[in-house]
Amino acid sequence: MTCRRLFLGLMAFVLAGCSRGQVAASRGRAAQRIVSLAPSTTEAIFAIGAGDRLVGRTRFCDYPPAALALPSVGDVEPDLEAILDVRPDLVVGIAGLTSRSIADQLEARGTPSWFSETSSLAAIDRLLLGLGERAGHSQDAKRLVHSIDEREQAILRAVATAPKPRVLFVVSVAPLVAAGPASFADELIRDAGGQNIVREGGAWPTLGFEWILDRDPDRILDASQGAAGATTISAQAPGWSGLRAVREGRVTAMHDPRVLRAGPRIAEGLAVLARALHPDLELPSVP
Repeated sequence: MTCRRLFLGLMAFVLAGCSRGQVAASRGRAAQRIVSLAPSTTEAIFAIGAGDRLVGRTRFCDYPPAALALPSVGDVEPDLEAILDVRPDLVVGIAGLTSRSIADQLEARGTPSWFSETSSLAAIDRLLLGLGERAGHSQDAKRLVHSIDEREQAILRAVATAPKPRVLFVVSVAPLVAAGPASFADELIRDAGGQNIVREGGAWPTLGFEWILDRDPDRILDASQGAAGATTISAQAPGWSGLRAVREGRVTAMHDPRVLRAGPRIAEGLAVLARALHPDLELPSVP
């Protein structure tokens, strides 16, 4: 698998909130046959109790396990004919993850679609509620959102008085790309009790190594594509030993999809992130 494909796979987890138009789905009738073009929307549909409505997903949609039994309609760029072959009455996904052209093509074929943005915790709530409305599971979605919000508030209270480490959240090391101030990950860092050292440059800026050395973060979260469960950032990797966080062992591999996916498990992901930033703090349990 090429480096570009690995990076696109990671972006399928974390990319969210890019501005583009949507093709509005009809709200007059609950969808019966839904195709999901993003891991977040696939998880969300199952989480609101509408998994039996799903008839297709991308190959990145790997949770819950029941999703793997569904036909795949492609990956970051889905196959239009594969989508149409399963006869959906609604196609859903994340704005900015799938190209605008697929929405236009679906519209031309008369297939309703809805692409939501997920650039914040509040936007995830709206995603869940919007899917609940379109799939005939509004009350289930409202209950789920209430539960998620309660867990998030518990984490906010737990970290409220803790020191706030300065954090670098890396998603790629070649080139060196990190979470910026316009990213969903930036809000997670703040809510987990940290400070993002990247304060300008858009959602996912490419950084120079000297810039990082100058700022010398207290903790590094490494979501780059190394071996499963491992970090690619170490004192043995060229240049990284110049950072205190690397020399002192404050680098955490961050491949947990609950952190990287803007979906219904995000409260669990926030707890995982808070534990990485505050390992000595008593925090709500993570399932």
